[in-house]
Amino acid sequence: MIVRSRVLPALILSLLTAGSVALPASAQTQPAAVTAEDTLLARLKAIPGLSVVSETQPTGYRFFNLSLTQPVDHRDPRRGTYQQRLTLLHRSDDAPVVLFTGGYGLAVNPTASRTEPTRLLDGNQVSVEHRFFRSSRPDPANWSKLDIWQEASDEHRIVQALKTVYSGKWIQTGASKGGMTSVYHRRFYPGDVDGVVAYVAPNDPVNPSDGAYDTFFANVGDAACRTSLENVQKEALKRRKRLVPKLEVDAALNNQTFTRTLGTADRSFEMTVLDTVWAFWQYSSAADCATVPPATASDDEIYDWIDAVAGFLFYTDQGMEYYAPYYYQAANQLGWPELKFKHLRGLTRYPGLYQPNSVLPAELRSAHRPLPMLDVDHWVRRQSSTMMFVYGANDPWSAERFTPSRKDSHLYVAPGANHGANIAGLAETDRQAATATLRRWAGVADVPPTARNTPSPSSIPDDDMLPVRRPS
Repeated sequence: MIVRSRVLPALILSLLTAGSVALPASAQTQPAAVTAEDTLLARLKAIPGLSVVSETQPTGYRFFNLSLTQPVDHRDPRRGTYQQRLTLLHRSDDAPVVLFTGGYGLAVNPTASRTEPTRLLDGNQVSVEHRFFRSSRPDPANWSKLDIWQEASDEHRIVQALKTVYSGKWIQTGASKGGMTSVYHRRFYPGDVDGVVAYVAPNDPVNPSDGAYDTFFANVGDAACRTSLENVQKEALKRRKRLVPKLEVDAALNNQTFTRTLGTADRSFEMTVLDTVWAFWQYSSAADCATVPPATASDDEIYDWIDAVAGFLFYTDQGMEYYAPYYYQAANQLGWPELKFKHLRGLTRYPGLYQPNSVLPAELRSAHRPLPMLDVDHWVRRQSSTMMFVYGANDPWSAERFTPSRKDSHLYVAPGANHGANIAGLAETDRQAATATLRRWAGVADVPPTARNTPSPSSIPDDDMLPVRRPS
C-alpha cells in the first residue's frame, strides 16, 4: 500500500516554514584547543541537542550512532520533544554528504552501509530514522504530528546542524517510501540540498484514480505468467476452508494474533491473497514465473508458495506493529493503490479490504486528506529543480510516477527491474548520463563512466535502501 502529497497556499506554507525550530548560534561554533583527530567528535558534540551514542571505525571511515532532540511539533516547540535516531558515516569534512531518508526505521543496532549515491560520490552519509518509527517516537505519541511537513522539518534541522561540520554539497536520496520522503523534504525546504535522487518513489496525487496500477498488471510479463498468477489467487480463495486453518495453526505456533488489526484469520488470509501478485512483481522477476504453482497444485503447494512470496504472517497484529506509522501516513496523507481485482469477483468476501485502515488498530484509522499529495505533485511538475527519479519497468510501485520539471530534472526507467531498481541497472547510456548528472550536482570531478558503478574495495557494504518485509 502507498503514500501521497499536498498543495498549500504560499502564505500558509510560509507560516509553516517559519514555525520550524532554528538552531542556536552556538551550534555554529567549534570548541578550541582540540587535536585534528578529535575535531569531528568535538564539532558533533557542540551541536545543541545532538548526542553521540556510539562510534566504530571501519577502514577509511568513522561511523557514529547519533540522537537529536527534535520538537514533537515544529509549529509549536513548547509541546515537547523526542529523540530522533540517525547515523553518520564520515569519510571527509569536504566530501559530499548524502542524506539518506529511508522512510522507515533504522536497524535496532545500525551498522555502516553505503547507498548507491554515496558510493558513486565517495561521500559521507547521514541516515535518518523517520519520526514515529522504532524509538524515534514521542511519548505520549500524538499521531496527528506524523505528517510529511513535520518529518521534512526534522530533516531540515538535521541538515542545518551538520552543515556546521561539512562544507561539501548535499544530495538527498531514498527508495520507495524513503524516496517519497526525500521528495517531500525538497518540496518544503528546497534550499537544504543540491539535488535529489529518488528511487522507485510512488506518486498518487488523486487517490481513487489508480487505473495505472490495473494497467500495469494487465501488461507486465507475458500473458502466460499473468494467467498463472491470477489462477493461483483464484485457487487459494476457492480453497479458503482448507487454507485458513493452516494460517491459524501457523499463527498460533508463532504467537501471532489478528484481533487488533484485521480482526480475523479469514480477513488476514484474504488480504494476503490479494497482495500476492503485487508482492511477486515487487520482489521477483519474469524468470520467476516458472515457480508459480499450477491450478492443479496441492493445498500445501499453493499455501507454501504464497507464504514464500507474500508471507501469511505479515498481516497479523505483530506483523503490522512495525509498519503502523507507514499505514497511518498512507491512510491519512500518502494514499494507497486501489485495485479492482476483477478476476476475483465472486471469490472475495470483504469489499474495500485492500486499504491501509484495514491493518491499523481502530484508534489509528483516519480519513484521507487529499491536498498534501496534490500539492507535492504540482510542485514537482512546475517548480522543482535538480531532481532525479529512477523506476523499475516491472515494479508495481513504479506504475504511478512523479513527473519531473524541465529544470535540470530527470526520469529513468530500468528495464526489467523490480522494486530494487537503481542507476546501475539502467541502460548504459542512461546509466552514464544519470551518474554524470549526480556527480555534477555534488561538485565531484568527472571520472571515466566505466569505473563509476563498480563497487570499490571497501569494508562498507552497499545498501539497497529498501526495508525488509519482516524487519528484525
